[in-house]
Amino acid sequence: MRKKLHIKKGDTVIVNAGESRGQEGKVLEVIVDKQRAIVEGVNMMSKHTKPNAASPQGGIIKKEAPIHISNLNVKDPSTGKATRIGRKLNDNNKLVRYAKKSGEEIK
Repeated sequence: MRKKLHIKKGDTVIVNAGESRGQEGKVLEVIVDKQRAIVEGVNMMSKHTKPNAASPQGGIIKKEAPIHISNLNVKDPSTGKATRIGRKLNDNNKLVRYAKKSGEEIK
Protein backbone atom coordinates (compact mmCIF):
# COMPACT_ATOMS: atom_id res chain seq x y z
CA MET A 1 0.00 0.00 0.00
CA ARG A 2 1.27 3.47 -0.91
CA LYS A 3 1.66 6.09 1.77
CA LYS A 4 -0.60 9.11 1.29
CA LEU A 5 1.27 12.31 0.47
CA HIS A 6 0.75 15.58 2.34
CA ILE A 7 0.84 17.60 -0.88
CA LYS A 8 -1.74 17.74 -3.66
CA LYS A 9 -1.89 19.40 -7.07
CA GLY A 10 -3.02 23.01 -6.65
CA ASP A 11 -1.60 23.49 -3.12
CA THR A 12 0.48 26.57 -2.36
CA VAL A 13 3.76 25.33 -0.88
CA ILE A 14 6.92 26.79 0.66
CA VAL A 15 10.33 25.21 0.00
CA ASN A 16 12.11 24.52 3.31
CA ALA A 17 15.41 23.05 2.05
CA GLY A 18 17.76 23.13 -0.90
CA GLU A 19 18.79 25.76 -3.41
CA SER A 20 15.26 27.19 -3.72
CA ARG A 21 14.76 27.52 0.06
CA GLY A 22 12.21 30.16 1.07
CA GLN A 23 10.50 30.31 -2.33
CA GLU A 24 6.83 29.55 -2.68
CA GLY A 25 4.63 28.51 -5.54
CA LYS A 26 1.67 26.44 -6.68
CA VAL A 27 2.04 22.68 -7.19
CA LEU A 28 1.56 21.91 -10.90
CA GLU A 29 2.05 18.14 -10.73
CA VAL A 30 2.77 15.42 -8.15
CA ILE A 31 4.82 12.39 -9.21
CA VAL A 32 3.64 9.84 -6.63
CA ASP A 33 5.94 6.89 -7.38
CA LYS A 34 9.08 9.09 -7.16
CA GLN A 35 7.68 11.22 -4.27
CA ARG A 36 8.41 14.45 -6.13
CA ALA A 37 6.43 17.51 -7.12
CA ILE A 38 6.78 20.18 -9.79
CA VAL A 39 6.23 23.63 -8.29
CA GLU A 40 5.59 26.75 -10.36
CA GLY A 41 8.70 28.98 -10.53
CA VAL A 42 10.76 26.81 -8.14
CA ASN A 43 13.86 24.67 -8.87
CA MET A 44 14.31 26.09 -12.37
CA MET A 45 16.62 24.35 -14.83
CA SER A 46 17.94 25.23 -18.29
CA LYS A 47 17.06 22.82 -21.08
CA HIS A 48 18.87 23.07 -24.41
CA THR A 49 16.54 22.38 -27.33
CA LYS A 50 17.02 21.90 -31.05
CA PRO A 51 14.79 23.89 -33.38
CA ASN A 52 11.39 22.21 -33.78
CA ALA A 53 7.79 23.08 -34.61
CA ALA A 54 7.09 24.43 -31.12
CA SER A 55 10.24 26.56 -30.94
CA PRO A 56 11.55 27.24 -34.48
CA GLN A 57 14.52 29.17 -33.07
CA GLY A 58 15.60 26.45 -30.61
CA GLY A 59 17.92 27.57 -27.81
CA ILE A 60 17.78 27.42 -24.02
CA ILE A 61 14.41 27.02 -22.29
CA LYS A 62 13.94 27.54 -18.54
CA LYS A 63 11.57 25.03 -16.94
CA GLU A 64 10.72 23.64 -13.50
CA ALA A 65 12.47 20.47 -12.35
CA PRO A 66 10.82 18.08 -9.87
CA ILE A 67 11.64 18.66 -6.18
CA HIS A 68 11.33 16.04 -3.42
CA ILE A 69 8.18 16.45 -1.33
CA SER A 70 10.15 16.21 1.93
CA ASN A 71 11.55 19.65 1.05
CA LEU A 72 8.06 21.18 0.77
CA ASN A 73 5.58 22.43 3.37
CA VAL A 74 2.02 23.54 2.71
CA LYS A 75 1.37 27.26 3.29
CA ASP A 76 -1.03 27.93 6.19
CA PRO A 77 -4.16 29.64 4.78
CA SER A 78 -4.57 31.97 7.77
CA THR A 79 -0.98 32.92 8.75
CA GLY A 80 0.83 32.44 5.42
CA LYS A 81 3.66 30.48 7.08
CA ALA A 82 4.78 26.89 6.50
CA THR A 83 2.78 24.28 8.39
CA ARG A 84 2.45 20.54 8.72
CA ILE A 85 -0.69 18.73 7.65
CA GLY A 86 -3.07 16.61 9.71
CA ARG A 87 -6.19 14.68 8.74
CA LYS A 88 -9.45 14.63 10.68
CA LEU A 89 -13.14 13.98 10.17
CA ASN A 90 -15.26 17.10 9.68
CA ASP A 91 -18.93 17.60 10.59
CA ASN A 92 -20.07 15.62 7.53
CA ASN A 93 -17.87 12.62 8.51
CA LYS A 94 -15.55 13.37 5.60
CA LEU A 95 -11.75 13.15 6.00
CA VAL A 96 -10.23 16.61 5.47
CA ARG A 97 -6.71 18.02 5.68
CA TYR A 98 -6.02 20.76 8.22
CA ALA A 99 -3.08 22.99 9.14
CA LYS A 100 -1.44 21.87 12.40
CA LYS A 101 -0.41 25.44 13.36
CA SER A 102 -3.76 27.19 13.04
CA GLY A 103 -6.15 24.20 12.95
CA GLU A 104 -7.77 25.66 9.83
CA GLU A 105 -9.09 23.33 7.14
CA ILE A 106 -7.15 23.25 3.86
CA LYS A 107 -9.30 23.33 0.76
